[in-house]
Amino acid sequence: MAQEIHEELERLTPDELRTLFLFEGLDDEQLDWLAREMYVKTFEPGVVFRQGDPGTCCYVLLSGSVAMSKLSYGQDVEITRTDQRGVYAGAFTAFMGDRGTLEYAATMTALEPSRFAVIDAQTLATMMQTWFPMAVHLIDGIVMSARRSDRAIGQRERLLALGSLSAGLTHELNNPAAAAVRASAALRQRVAGMRAKLAMLADGTLDATKLHKIVELQEDAVERVAKAPVRSPLELSDAEDALADWLDDHDVAGGWDIAPVLAAGGLDPAWMENVLATVGPTYLEGAIRWITYTVDTESLMNEIDDSVTRISTLVGAAKQYSQMDRAPYQTVDLHELLESTLVMLASKTKGLQVVKQFDRTLPEVPAYAAELNQVWTNIIDNAVGAMAGSGTLTIRTWRDRDNAVVEIGDTGPGVPDDIRDRIFEPFFTTKGIGEGTGLGLDISWRIVVNKHHGDLRVTSVPGDTRFQVVLPLQPAE
Repeated sequence: MAQEIHEELERLTPDELRTLFLFEGLDDEQLDWLAREMYVKTFEPGVVFRQGDPGTCCYVLLSGSVAMSKLSYGQDVEITRTDQRGVYAGAFTAFMGDRGTLEYAATMTALEPSRFAVIDAQTLATMMQTWFPMAVHLIDGIVMSARRSDRAIGQRERLLALGSLSAGLTHELNNPAAAAVRASAALRQRVAGMRAKLAMLADGTLDATKLHKIVELQEDAVERVAKAPVRSPLELSDAEDALADWLDDHDVAGGWDIAPVLAAGGLDPAWMENVLATVGPTYLEGAIRWITYTVDTESLMNEIDDSVTRISTLVGAAKQYSQMDRAPYQTVDLHELLESTLVMLASKTKGLQVVKQFDRTLPEVPAYAAELNQVWTNIIDNAVGAMAGSGTLTIRTWRDRDNAVVEIGDTGPGVPDDIRDRIFEPFFTTKGIGEGTGLGLDISWRIVVNKHHGDLRVTSVPGDTRFQVVLPLQPAE
């Protein structure tokens, strides 16, 4: 902290106060009162007041020079420096009372021995409310209206994002659910067919030994379905043709209809020869249809299992994304948050190449997890919009000293130089009227910088735009 130079309390005269542009419009009576209330302090080079400390005073520079800075990435970033006489800083919103901030919004540092006219914040509040009641009401109204507007639009931004995510999630859930319903209906038909075919096989003319052999073949077919190789469409078509030819050669009716099911289950003509050797020509067609039903039911059950697993995965991702069953502030794995966000945005990223380059050695980070998910959502959503349906979305993580870095890049047209400094401003948007509120990146900035004491950066050239979210690995004091 800057060392205050102790000296007998110095006051300014009304005429001296009048030379300061902040007070030049006051009348003689007001200046006399202010001269009695204000006092002069001199500080050696160093911090005069620090961001976040209780705002107790307002300072007007009389001589010397100062620098103003704000915290970013855990460090003070200089905003401006000046030696202009009469510039002011400190708790000037104290006149708003409980609705204003009673903390210093920035850090002021004296760069050389500097003199200030100082007035206590509460004294200034009394002065403002007594002398300028209408102005106070107007300023109060403007500030509160801006805050209410910011809050309302921010809530709308969140609701719009939630609605978009809900629509995408509904679509993603509908696909496996519909597949499970279709597979269940088909499975019911196949089981009914198996019962009928079993009755034909067991009509008394097929001896028990052959029936047991057919059951063994059935079990072997089930194992083959589980181990069936993944084949290209051309390979699968060739396998179907070979089976259809074999079935036609052995007078099995409808071979063209049976062959695709058997081929998908990994069966081939050589395996069909085992069936023929086991049951003989008389019962060949019945045995093959029985095995076909078996292969088809096993495939349908696998489809149902895959669909239900997909639904469970989506529900788990939604639960991870919302963090609805977890504490707001916790130690989290950033990769789990990113993965759940990608699942939630799967309907939007279709058609894009998604590349994940995760540093799995990255330690867990203390964070407000649900709010970080909102940051990923805002940035990825912007990236997807910029690429207009085609391109590469790249998500990287790495450790930078005492920080974790998450980088989200896209191959869109980039952010023009003339607006790059404005993209984090509230209500600034490049989208058309009604298409965006301009609060996505502003909200992201607040979450990362103000709430997590990290940093949010952007670099951009056509074809390569990268947003970097920097988060401390240790909790803020």
